[in-house]
Amino acid sequence: MSSSAAPIEPSIAPPPAALPFAPPVAFQLRVNGRTVDLLLEPRVTLLDALRESMQLTGTKKGCDRGQCGACTVLVDGQRINACLTLAIMQEGREIITVEGLEHPLQEAFMACDAFQCGYCTPGQICSGVALLDELQKGEASSVTLRGPQADTKGSDADLRERMSGNLCRCGAYPNIIAAIRAVLDHGAEQPVENP
Repeated sequence: MSSSAAPIEPSIAPPPAALPFAPPVAFQLRVNGRTVDLLLEPRVTLLDALRESMQLTGTKKGCDRGQCGACTVLVDGQRINACLTLAIMQEGREIITVEGLEHPLQEAFMACDAFQCGYCTPGQICSGVALLDELQKGEASSVTLRGPQADTKGSDADLRERMSGNLCRCGAYPNIIAAIRAVLDHGAEQPVENP
């Protein structure tokens, strides 16, 4: 059986229209304890503002899609992916990058050799600091429910789940968990030594 239908011509869609230009907007961010005046297009992400406008290059651009956690920073004590939020949306909030941290987890990462290439380390540390705060406050995770009488030490499964938004291509996960565990076991006041 033969078909006498005419061949289908491929349709070519017109190129998408260019996004309209958005003029720069003046706003302030509070980063690492200081106020920074910025004049940026409203579509600039927090990640790009930190890296390109403030030269805070500790926050890394990995996937630029919120999947790897290399850009994790703390905003009002909560960890966020800086690549998924606009800088202008963070006006009036307290932003902490790895450059602004002074936390025993940084020492623990060194003592426990919790990094290899180091690219993900700033995001891992910021996420770990938030994790420690969550445990202290008794906040729930999907692995271990918490409450007023909660154990603030967390199981290793709980720690892994809470860090699951931060990827390490080198596979330093066991040492990252060991560093977090060292801070949990020693407390913030005692120096962390290699377990």
